Amino acid sequence: MRFQILGPVRVWQGTTDVKLGPPKQRALLALLLAHAGQPVPLHGVVDALWQEDPPATAVNVIHRHVAALRRLLEPGLLSGTASRRLVRDSGGYRIDVAPHELDLLRFRALRQDARRSARQGDRAKAVELLVEALDLWRGPAGSGIPPEVRALPVFTAVDDEHVAAVKEAAGYVPTAGAVLTEHVLVTLRQAAAHHPLDEGLQARLIEVLAAAGRQGEALETYRVVRARLADELGLDPGPELREAQLTALNQPRQPPAQVPAAPAAAPAPASGAPSPTQLPRDLGAFTGRSSELGLLDALVPEPGDPAQAVVISGMAGVGKTTLAVHWANRLADRFPDGQLYVDLRGFHLTGPAMSGPEAMRALLDAFGTAVSRIPADLRAQTALYRSLLAGRRVLVVLDNARDSEQVRPLLPAPPGCLAIVTSRHQLQGLVAVEGAHSVTLSPLDEDEALALLTRRLGSARVTREAAAAAEIVALCGRLPLALAIVSARAALNPGCPLAAIADELRTSHGSLDAFAGEPPLADARCVFSWSYQALTPQAAELFRLLALHPGPHCSVAAAASLAATSTREVRSRLAELVRAHLLFEYEPGRFASHSLLRAYAAELAVETETANDVAAATTRVLDHYLHSAHAAEAVLAPHRERITLRRPAAHTLPERFSDQRAAADWFERERPVLLAAAAQHSRHGHDAFTWQLASVLEMYLDRNGRWQQQRTVQSTAITAAQREGDLRGQAHAHRALGFALSRLGQWEGAAEHLERALRLFRELGDMPGRARVHRYRAFVANQHGRHAEALEHYRLAADLYRAAGHLNGEASVHNEVGWTYLLLGEYAKAVEECGRSLAIHRETGDRNGEAAAWDSLGVAHRHLGHHDHALASLRRALGMYRRLRDSYLAADTLVHIADTHLAADRADSAAATLRQALDILEDIGHPDAEGVRARLLGTG
Repeated sequence: MRFQILGPVRVWQGTTDVKLGPPKQRALLALLLAHAGQPVPLHGVVDALWQEDPPATAVNVIHRHVAALRRLLEPGLLSGTASRRLVRDSGGYRIDVAPHELDLLRFRALRQDARRSARQGDRAKAVELLVEALDLWRGPAGSGIPPEVRALPVFTAVDDEHVAAVKEAAGYVPTAGAVLTEHVLVTLRQAAAHHPLDEGLQARLIEVLAAAGRQGEALETYRVVRARLADELGLDPGPELREAQLTALNQPRQPPAQVPAAPAAAPAPASGAPSPTQLPRDLGAFTGRSSELGLLDALVPEPGDPAQAVVISGMAGVGKTTLAVHWANRLADRFPDGQLYVDLRGFHLTGPAMSGPEAMRALLDAFGTAVSRIPADLRAQTALYRSLLAGRRVLVVLDNARDSEQVRPLLPAPPGCLAIVTSRHQLQGLVAVEGAHSVTLSPLDEDEALALLTRRLGSARVTREAAAAAEIVALCGRLPLALAIVSARAALNPGCPLAAIADELRTSHGSLDAFAGEPPLADARCVFSWSYQALTPQAAELFRLLALHPGPHCSVAAAASLAATSTREVRSRLAELVRAHLLFEYEPGRFASHSLLRAYAAELAVETETANDVAAATTRVLDHYLHSAHAAEAVLAPHRERITLRRPAAHTLPERFSDQRAAADWFERERPVLLAAAAQHSRHGHDAFTWQLASVLEMYLDRNGRWQQQRTVQSTAITAAQREGDLRGQAHAHRALGFALSRLGQWEGAAEHLERALRLFRELGDMPGRARVHRYRAFVANQHGRHAEALEHYRLAADLYRAAGHLNGEASVHNEVGWTYLLLGEYAKAVEECGRSLAIHRETGDRNGEAAAWDSLGVAHRHLGHHDHALASLRRALGMYRRLRDSYLAADTLVHIADTHLAADRADSAAATLRQALDILEDIGHPDAEGVRARLLGTG
């Protein structure tokens, strides 16, 4: 039996991967393995698995999990027989494993052997042993268990062993050979990327780069680290870094060490870095392309080989994406560090091609890159992307590329990586400049096309009408997309003779305008129209109306709003479109279509629907998104002042949300559609919708750190509201844009827009609107240390809320005044103001406001040295935020709890709590994660 804890928790019985059961059971096993050979007291297990408020049945639950693990680890264990693996010891449990069975024990043994070899003077052997030890790592210790358990010191201590081993290997490198030096350098780069403020680790990287003859890169690394320390911590480099710089400066210039051709095994992914698996599902009915696959297989790089790029080009509908996805799925297990997929929309007929920064953001997001780490410049983004890939073996599929320049920044550079690019163009620039290999697809040959038809319709039907089947193949021009649509129609109508299908194809004519200039091998409009005409009238109507949908994917409720019908009815229509291959369901309940089919549907909508019908359907789908977003915002912050919407159009079906988690999930899922809707419909005259949607999105985008997107959508909203002549819309958009600019540190622009908003709200007589502007201006003043000015703005805001009878707004101001007193060091006044806020929020039932007040009170008590009172208040706030499903504010409160632990000299508890906060912030992609990560390094 083999056990793994250096990465995901796994157990193998021979070659069988043992299923370890529910999360707490898996966490219990991880805890025992981390203490392998040592007992863990029962109370320690309870504290680890529940941490806060364990249930009365906790001990019984642990006993059940222990019994289940014993059955898994010793399948032949008889009832009543003592376990040899998982034993009772010292009032708790102990797991017994041999050193060769558990990767952690093997890692520690190899590290000890390395130290022994180093003491004996054999540093090359020490490096070799450490390389073997580091190859055992597959990610953070205990990956996959609940984050609050993985944040325990026992697991972070194991992670620290990894960093320490990397430093040891780097220290022995000057006497190692070229292969070992390169292997250590790969692992060292990965560790340095994930611990950017660890000066010792960065110093080792600089020294090894210099030793490997990469003096320029070593000095550039020093420059980057020095700038990061100054920007993020306000510190100068310490002695270790300065010494490393001198080493690099004094290193004799020499060519980089040459690595022998025989490559080492692919290194494991960097500790903590995700290994994304984004490939679309392979087509079950894939047929043919055997010669192309043979050619492509010969181009796959081995570990250590230079990175490769392969361009699969050809006409629309020839099967480029299908082949690329099929081939990529075949290769997936050879690229263990990640398989990425991006649709570049190069020939998307209803929208622009994906921009370089947008595509790069998709790739960086796949590796969990924090928003705050992503620079604005595409060149800097590309450098960050390639740094993240260093030492990783990754497959990247770049689908539907417009031209070579769109693709070039996205190509992976590290050895062993592969990029698969599809395009209707040959992308000669990639071939000439980047050395990409080109594979041009022609239509299927006759045998392959007939095999495709047979695969979809069955051999009996095709054999029975062989002549008609051959004619269908010819009339479709052996084009895979055309054959797929025709065969779907035939499969849905099993009683229809293939001869009738062939006759219908023969007599149809016309061409898609989008194919002008390209020599069509089949009449795509004929094929599309023929499939469309086989639909029921209801499904055909939905197909046309889906062309009016604003975003890349459509939910059931949005489709129902378009079609003015019920969700039950629209599901059957969607299912019919999916069966006919006019739509695909890329995840349960979410639908999209090929861009050519969408263009065809748009043509049909213009030809078939009246202008009034198009306007009514567009209004319904926009109202669906606007009122759904409004409802989601109301659930996330029920007492926040918000705009009033007119009633939605008849037959609109807005979403409804049971709790804050459902509302937040909906916002995140629909964000691309919402932003696309705001941008598109501003251009098409729906100006009121644009500014109202921007206003509803303001809180969500701000809370989740989407400040660049906030700037874009609110700028669009200002233009829309100005065209509409809507002063209220302008006021809301100026206010939101001003706050977004302050988040981005663009203070002059922030002040200008907030001042405009204040004038507009004053002109409108909107006292709550003016009050929130004053709160935003107070935030800006506090950011600049102008606390007296902030208090004046809060006084004005409170007066306005009081005059408007807005108790919750007044209570929030009390809390923010309390926070300002915290900044001033007047902690008793802070307690007084936050106490007032708490009392009002309790009276009005504002749970969000009450949680915020408890949080501020906790921070105030901590500054007063009342650590027990502080923790009690902060834990009440944390419990409320968790019940409200407010992830960001829960993380913020966890940071305040960690501060209190530090003030009480409980560094281990502080570190564990910070890790919980970091896990949350990284999960939602919030920019604050970077600051918490830096704090965490300071507590280690």
